[in-house]
Amino acid sequence: MESPKVHAVCIPLPAQGHINPMLKLAKLLHLKGFHITFVHTEFNLHRLLNSRGPNALKGLPDFRFETISDGLPSTNPRGILNLPDLCITMPTHGLRSFRDLITKLNSSTDAPPVSCIIADGVMSFTLKAAQEFGIPEMILFTPSGCGMLGYLHFEELKNRGYFPLKDESCLTNGYLDTVIDWIPAMAGVRLKDLPTFIRTTDPNDTMFNCNLESINNSMKAKGLILNTFDDLEQESLDVIKTKFLHLYTIGPLSMLHQQLLDTNLEPIEANLWKEDSKCLEWLDKKEANSVVYVNYGSLIIMNPEQLREFAWGLANSNYEFLWVIRPNLVDAGEEVISKEFKEATRDRGLLVEWCEQEKVLGHPSVGGFLTHCGWNSTLESICEGVPLICWPFFAEQQTNCHYSCSKWGIGMEIDGDVKREKVMEIVRQLMEGEKGKEMRKRAGEWKERAQVAVRPGGSSYNNFKRLVKELQFA
Repeated sequence: MESPKVHAVCIPLPAQGHINPMLKLAKLLHLKGFHITFVHTEFNLHRLLNSRGPNALKGLPDFRFETISDGLPSTNPRGILNLPDLCITMPTHGLRSFRDLITKLNSSTDAPPVSCIIADGVMSFTLKAAQEFGIPEMILFTPSGCGMLGYLHFEELKNRGYFPLKDESCLTNGYLDTVIDWIPAMAGVRLKDLPTFIRTTDPNDTMFNCNLESINNSMKAKGLILNTFDDLEQESLDVIKTKFLHLYTIGPLSMLHQQLLDTNLEPIEANLWKEDSKCLEWLDKKEANSVVYVNYGSLIIMNPEQLREFAWGLANSNYEFLWVIRPNLVDAGEEVISKEFKEATRDRGLLVEWCEQEKVLGHPSVGGFLTHCGWNSTLESICEGVPLICWPFFAEQQTNCHYSCSKWGIGMEIDGDVKREKVMEIVRQLMEGEKGKEMRKRAGEWKERAQVAVRPGGSSYNNFKRLVKELQFA
């Protein structure tokens, strides 16, 4: 009698940047013969149906979608400003709903019982359910290795008095430039390069304590999965291994996913915004390395003044650009993209609400990426050898920016106080300057090293095989 398939339940944090890597991992496990249950929140289920139509969650007989409650009212927009709300409700309402889901799956007659759980690091409350049902759980942390290393030292930052800040003036008086010289493998890092949740005077800050709790919880899991590759972050990973004995670095997931992709799984996607594919046709008409791609990710918000400065900096650079402006990027009633700007850039700029970022970054016409430095975006740019202009906003984006600019040689940082003259200057430097050429060369070298990592015999390829074996015999 044939033994039942290994049934993995994959549950990401309900945000686009967390859903994407978890879905790629789920599809890779499915290719290895796993039965997959992928868990969205009820709110995101409705968003997916709105953006992708009624077939959005069609799946396959052995790749199914389920939902849990996030505990928030339907009127809550679930934007970046609502993350603390989510951190408060998910460990109670989400856990209760997740328990019910595991019970339902285990009593199902048309699917094998749940064998293992793979949870986002920020959804580590699921470990309680895993322990109650006797199911092994692995944790997928979506930040970089260096970002993870920053979070791992939250407890020590608290013990040494760096958290909470003494008063609000610490945010503006240069205090954040303080060099932290005691974190292994992070030589030269400053307070402002560490994940931003330390930047508060409130000892009970929800986001700081939520991340600290997530790190402590994750140490109880059977292993830690990171979307990075050894060659890029070896020093950081060596330190992380002292905390997590079972570490699986299997990135870049996008590259591993492309290499092993099964065409049956291509329709299984989870973008919460409707993508504009016409931008690829627009790029087809452009020369190689001539276009600046601009995207601040799925959560970042900015004020109208910042957007205007970016807009006119791009306009004045005289370079062609593809700019993703989400409907909720700016919280303002006024028209922030003026008719004057649209007219000035009519022949060389394209504005879209969302796009297929991996395809855009892989297009030969794209010569640079103005980004918030989220880890997915940073790693996807490395996969395509595209250099960066970094405008980090929050969380570990500042850490990714620091490493991109100071360690990996693929980025230039733009100041948080955005000015159009600086935007113009740095865009030109990226696209035509000597530093830009050097960054493009370095990005190309990292691309080659990433390709080696995911090929048969490479570090990420071997680590993925090791992860599959561990989950099959868990």
